[in-house]
This record gives sequence, C-alpha cells and structure tokens, in this order.
Amino acid sequence: MIKNKYLILRRVTQIGLLVLYFGANAWGWSFIMGNLSSSLILDTIPMSDPYAVLQMFAAGAIIAADIFLGMLVAVLFYAIIGGRAFCSWVCPVNMITDLANYLRRKLGFNTIQKRQPASRSMRYWVVGISIILSFALGIAAFEFVSPVAMVHRGIIFGMGFGWAAIVVIFLFDLFVLKNGWCGHICPIGAVYSIIGRFSLIRVKHEEEKCTVCMKCKEVCPENQVLFMVGKSSEQVLMGECTNCARCIEVCDDDALNFSIRDLVNKNKNKN
Repeated sequence: MIKNKYLILRRVTQIGLLVLYFGANAWGWSFIMGNLSSSLILDTIPMSDPYAVLQMFAAGAIIAADIFLGMLVAVLFYAIIGGRAFCSWVCPVNMITDLANYLRRKLGFNTIQKRQPASRSMRYWVVGISIILSFALGIAAFEFVSPVAMVHRGIIFGMGFGWAAIVVIFLFDLFVLKNGWCGHICPIGAVYSIIGRFSLIRVKHEEEKCTVCMKCKEVCPENQVLFMVGKSSEQVLMGECTNCARCIEVCDDDALNFSIRDLVNKNKNKN
C-alpha cells in the first residue's frame, strides 16, 4: 500500500486540471475550458461556482441558463463526493497552504501557538459581507479580490498579481495563523462547507481500533471535525471536512477510512 496515495492523487488531480485549463487557453484543448468560476467540460457539460453565481445574482445580473445549469451540476457533484473536496482536490491554493502547514509542523510553530487567535466562523461572515457588497455595488465583489481566482488565472494566463497572492497566503498561513486562509477566511470553502453537510462520501472513525495517537488531528486542516477520535465510532458529518484523506493516511491503526453516509441507520434512529 502506498503511504501517501491520496496526497499523490490530490496533487495529480490539481496539477492535471491546471494543465488542462492551460492547454485550453494555449492550444485550444476542449477537455475543460474556462476557469474555476465557470467551466465547460468536453464542450458539453457546464460547471459554475455556486458562490460566484450567488454574487452575480445579488449584484442584479441576469443569470444565463447555462450558468444556472452549471451551478446545479456543481452543487450535485460536490453534494455527492463532499463539498469541500473542491478545496483539497481542485483548488490550486491548497498546495500553498498545505506546504505552509507542513513547514509549521516541522518548524514547531504549532506547539508555540496553542490557541488560534481567530474563529473559523469568520469565513461565513465573509460570505455574508461579500453578498451584501455585491448587492450594493452591482458587481460580484469577491471575484475582484479573490486570491484563488488570481492564482488560477495567473497559472493559466500569466502570473501577474498571482505571485503576490501566493506569497501573502503562504506567509500568512506560516507565520500568522494555522490554516489561516482555507480554514478561517476563504468564503469559497465556506459555501462548499454548506454543500458538504449533505454529501454522501464521508470519513468514518472506528473507536475500537483507535490508540489515540492523535496523528490525524495533527495533520487535519479542519481538526475540529475529528472530535470523535478516541471517543466514539461515527462518521465525520461536519461540512467543513475537506475529504483530503490526510487523517486516513497517517492513521497506523486503520481507524479512519472513507465510507458512504449511513442514511438508513440515521433514518431508523429518528423513527
């Protein structure tokens, strides 16, 4: 068994998508065209970022049928595989924040900063404020300042301000706040967290196998979702889980694995 198979798969997926987007712009490939806000797969299937569409709607824009359909496709897709799988398997900024988090652990910064100085609910406030600003200004407010969009457009069309976004996010996550951008501020992840509350693919913890080594919580970018570790056997149902599988990879006890949401037992318990 390959130790970091999910990490390798995530990097292949993230870099592969960037190559396909770049190829569409540079050489006219039609596998996937556009950007992370609005894409067309194989010249047929539209996908639109739900958060971008919400901003456009708030700004008073008339949503075209293909954009609206693309939003529905994206919501359905991520509702099945896990909303924040976008963050760990697609978003290019994840590679930057993962590197910063890795260096924090190696340099011992995590032990110095015992308590996070910011709330993870901040990202939901950013969503609300950006929607209000979009309504007030008549533009999709966050799209103009989104580091995710800057980095993605920069890699495809030429870096420009993309380099600045990379440096700022990396330094912020490394020196200021653990998982600062993705875990506390990014409104895109917040919207996918809401979708992720209903997703079918979940991480499951088996308490009887767990030796409470806590390696999983050390590497997890949203370690609050693993509150059950060492306490009970249950699935991770919080939408903030990114389905990155780092907890699964570092668990030597095989106490964590992917599973399908247990809707049957849940419904039985309600009855």
